[in-house]
Amino acid sequence: MKPNSGTLVINIMNGGKAEAYEGVYQCTARNERGAAISNNIVIRPSRSPLWTKEKLEPNQVREGDSLVLHCRPPVGLPPPIIFWMDNAFQRLPQSERVSQGLNGDLYFSNVQPEDTREDYICYARFNHTQTIQQKQPISVKVFSMDSLNDTIAANLSDTDIYGAKPVTERQPILLTPTGSTSTKVELRGNVLLLECIAAGLPTPVIHWIKEGGELPANRTFFENFKKTLKIIDVSEADSGNYKCIARNILGSAHHVISVTVKAAPYWITAPRNLVLSPGEDGTLICRANGNPKPNISWLANGVPIAIAPEDPSRKVDGDTIIFSHVQERSSAVYQCNASNEYGYLLANAFVNVLAEPPRILTPANKLYQVISDSPALLDCAYFGSPKPEIEWFKGVKGSILRGSEYVFHDNGTLEIPVAQKDSTGTYTCVARNELGKVQNEVQLEVKDPTMIIKQPEYKVIQRYGQVSFECIIKHDSTLLPTVIWLKDNDELPDDERFLVGKDNLTIMNVTDKDDGTYTCIVNTTLDSVSASAVLTVVAAPPTPAIIYARPNPPFDLELTGQLERSVELSWIPGDENNSPITNFVIEYEDGLHEPGVWHYQTEVPGTQTTVQLKLSPYVNYSFRVIAVNEIGRSQPSEPSEQYLTKSANPDENPSNVQGIGSEPDNLVITWESLKGFQSNGPGLQYKVSWRQKDVDDEWTSVIVANVSKYIVSGTPTFVPYEIKVQALNDLGYAPEPSEVIGHSGEDLPMVAPGNVQVHVINSTLAKVHWDPVPLKTVRGHLQGYKVYYWKVQSLSRRSRRHVEKKILTFRGNKTFGMLPGLEPYSSYKLNVRVVNGKGEGPASPDKVFKTPEGVPSSPSFLKITNPTLDSLTLEWGSPTHPNGVLTSYILKFQPINNTHELGPLVEIRIPANESSLILKNLNYSTRYKFYFNAQTSVGSGNQITEEAVTIMDEGKMAGILRPAVGAGKVQPLYPRIRNVTTAAAETYANISWEYEGPDHANFYVEYGVAGSKEDWKKEIVNGSRSFFVLKGLTPGTAYKVRVGAEGLSGFRSSEDVFETGPAMASRQVDIATQGWFIGLMCAVALLILILLIVCFIRRNKGGKYPVKEKEDAHADPEIQPMKEDDGTFGEYSDAEDHKPLKKGSRTPSDRTVKKEDSDDSLVDYGEGVNGQFNEDGSFIGQYSGKKEKEPAEGNESSEAPSPVNAMNSFV
Repeated sequence: MKPNSGTLVINIMNGGKAEAYEGVYQCTARNERGAAISNNIVIRPSRSPLWTKEKLEPNQVREGDSLVLHCRPPVGLPPPIIFWMDNAFQRLPQSERVSQGLNGDLYFSNVQPEDTREDYICYARFNHTQTIQQKQPISVKVFSMDSLNDTIAANLSDTDIYGAKPVTERQPILLTPTGSTSTKVELRGNVLLLECIAAGLPTPVIHWIKEGGELPANRTFFENFKKTLKIIDVSEADSGNYKCIARNILGSAHHVISVTVKAAPYWITAPRNLVLSPGEDGTLICRANGNPKPNISWLANGVPIAIAPEDPSRKVDGDTIIFSHVQERSSAVYQCNASNEYGYLLANAFVNVLAEPPRILTPANKLYQVISDSPALLDCAYFGSPKPEIEWFKGVKGSILRGSEYVFHDNGTLEIPVAQKDSTGTYTCVARNELGKVQNEVQLEVKDPTMIIKQPEYKVIQRYGQVSFECIIKHDSTLLPTVIWLKDNDELPDDERFLVGKDNLTIMNVTDKDDGTYTCIVNTTLDSVSASAVLTVVAAPPTPAIIYARPNPPFDLELTGQLERSVELSWIPGDENNSPITNFVIEYEDGLHEPGVWHYQTEVPGTQTTVQLKLSPYVNYSFRVIAVNEIGRSQPSEPSEQYLTKSANPDENPSNVQGIGSEPDNLVITWESLKGFQSNGPGLQYKVSWRQKDVDDEWTSVIVANVSKYIVSGTPTFVPYEIKVQALNDLGYAPEPSEVIGHSGEDLPMVAPGNVQVHVINSTLAKVHWDPVPLKTVRGHLQGYKVYYWKVQSLSRRSRRHVEKKILTFRGNKTFGMLPGLEPYSSYKLNVRVVNGKGEGPASPDKVFKTPEGVPSSPSFLKITNPTLDSLTLEWGSPTHPNGVLTSYILKFQPINNTHELGPLVEIRIPANESSLILKNLNYSTRYKFYFNAQTSVGSGNQITEEAVTIMDEGKMAGILRPAVGAGKVQPLYPRIRNVTTAAAETYANISWEYEGPDHANFYVEYGVAGSKEDWKKEIVNGSRSFFVLKGLTPGTAYKVRVGAEGLSGFRSSEDVFETGPAMASRQVDIATQGWFIGLMCAVALLILILLIVCFIRRNKGGKYPVKEKEDAHADPEIQPMKEDDGTFGEYSDAEDHKPLKKGSRTPSDRTVKKEDSDDSLVDYGEGVNGQFNEDGSFIGQYSGKKEKEPAEGNESSEAPSPVNAMNSFV
């Protein structure tokens, strides 16, 4: 036996004989607590005996007869494996006709001439000894009928010869087993082998049946060309009669094998180790079955219990040992033996009577980390005898954990099914029994879950494009996430085109093989989340012939897996019409409660065609599916078959339960009724319950029909009530509802706020205080306080007016408030009222307060009249709101020069009772700006401004100004528009003007054909510019133009109407009609004709003549066509000789147009006029030095500008 082991080693390598160790062995292990024994171990030496010598006669058989070649191998241990071979060690072929039986014999159903041979050899292979034994060869000779007739013919008469029959067919007979019936016994769990081999010609076919039953499925197999029936793992149910039938065309034969399945003992309940504490009770149970039924015997420490030392706490009752009030000396090892004629079972069970204080095996301060909303399992592995009781506490001084939010396992583990962030902390496990107490602390940390807040989305990308999938995550700051991308649930291809970023995956130069599903997986040490998106790679943009449309509706809807609360819906998608389906929308109809109305149920991705749907009880469901792509939604599919779910108790109670009284003596209880499908069954009603809060009173309940309101009458005024509403139907009640607090009806408050005080902060703001009313007198929900205040009179005017009360509401239980927007120097009254849900209470006594003086408003008007060379008359009106006693007026004024610069400021104080003033000693022809405001003792009010101009001299004023209505008053000189100027080209004209008046005027230009009665055409000027371009004019047409200002009724330019000329100025001579020009053109044409004739003559003579150079040499520099490159003309001066200018002289020599000048500038037109536009189109020079001339055709006009130059300035 090996040292420190129970292993027994038998070694016969050194010459020992195996037979010497043959026998039955059993191991016994013993210590102070008892003895255990092992099963019997049988040792037998293997044997491979030689074949016995025997004389084998040759087998001579007639063709078609049956034949059996017997093997009869020697009996070995274990039995040998039999096979047939020839002298060349080749296996003999087997078939339905020739086969080997289970006993090793070789059976011929009928022999054929090719079966003749002399080397039929049976081999026996003994695997354990690795030897093969060979039987002597067997000779078989088959006589055919032809050769047999030849042999008989020499010895028999003709009659006998002719009487010999050829090979005849025969109906089947069984070679094995013999007879019509036989029996077979097999043990439970073994393999059952039944065999039938038949003789006959033609070769019979074997069939198997079980009488009165079916062959066991999945355990039945046929071998050896169906001649052997094999049933594995047999049980008692396989007992019965099995019939084999051999059949050919001539008939059949059968044999019935009666099979009986016996069983060695097998465990039903094996005895298990028992740990007991002193004084406890226990049992050992040993139950086994078998066929025949096994006998049960007990041993104690390896000794039959009948002769074992007596133990008063032990009692044997058949297959059970009962222990009562055990003591430590009762510890022992008990053996149970179950045996019958086919075997036995032996099991050891240790009864250990142990007294041990508790021990906790879980390491101290072990840290557990879980994700929020997932289960947390805190271990408390313990040991002790008696079995300790386990309790859990949270925190150092926490109370014992109880309640449905915890699960306590028998092994001491504490389970928190749904751990939240507030579950984090220290948990203490306490184990205690009669012998002591021990505790251990563990730590729990609850982490935020990892989430993908932006998932990758379905993408359709063209080939060779670029696509990016986003995967933005949110995770607990203490966890380190790792992001992995997969393609079709496999690693990404090893390709540099795939770029993995922090929160995205980018694929460059997309190809067809990139098509597939891409999954973003985020892993932490505690959780893992994933999201997928499909990438569809399409070809280049389709031709316009491809039509993208909404998908066709799904079809073939099918409901499977119908359960009470769920069903699986599947469908077949319709044609997607060249736009991939992104998702399917599932809708349902409740044919029981809302027939014809379809409701949204859920939606699934476009790659999914099945969905598990959650159902409600008592609903007659029909479903339909709608496909969605980027173009739109398909038509709904045809409805599925209807599915009526079973009724059940309501799952939920009404929502939005409220209790609000409508009258002082009632309580109106309202709720939102359950919808039809929420009723879960017929007969929906509500149980309404109420009781007064904080009063020891019982619940009052009524059951009402399917309504949403119940009124409780006769209640006290505004007292709190506990209310609950529970749904019920014909099958029962919903879960217990939660309670809500309501109040009976409110009544108007009983008292007014007291001690109202007003503190005036300034002339427009006051603060009001009051004492709150007692809450009992409010008789309702306190909503706040209302302050009513109104102006009684103005202290400055001493005049009363209509009282308009103002109201300010202050929410909640406030005791003060601010009153803004008061009028200065006025007398006010106010009162305060408390407000509840019913209305307002009585008003407090009126409180009077006064506001101090403030600054006045601006004077109501300021007029400036009677301008003279050195004086102006000012008139004004008093302020609309003096806000106190006026003390004076302040007048400030200053001159404005031509560049709009302001001069020195002069200030004059005017008594408050004055309403006009004449300012003298002013400068003539000067513009002045005036600032005017009123004052009280508090300060100055807002000012009003005006401008006016003194006249140049009396004569000019008489010519310019019209008499005004009213004695001695004239209209102001502004606003006005003057110096309207026109510069025209063929199809457009630039209109400019000067303006004096208020800033930010909006101008417009009106124009029309001169002499026409048509209405003026109006063009709005963009912004406050003082120029405008009229486009789309007709060349050679006279126009009239004027300028006006928007918002000033009837205000237009004060100048006379101007007329624009044609494309050329009317006083310029049309060069095309001049005789000298016509003669010159004829001369040039004649010269060109002569040159062409000479050139033609010389070319015919072979000479060369440089026509181009000759033409350039004789060309008149003064005759040039219009330039094609910039669209400009040769220019003409306006001098009396009307000589054309040279092509290059666009302007006089003293002024040039530079390249960098703005294209919008008008330059060099008229005689010596230096009138230019700056870049915004306004004049920056003045008209000066113009040469006055008589008009050519009676129009009074300044010198017209060159239309050519004008056009150049706008091109």
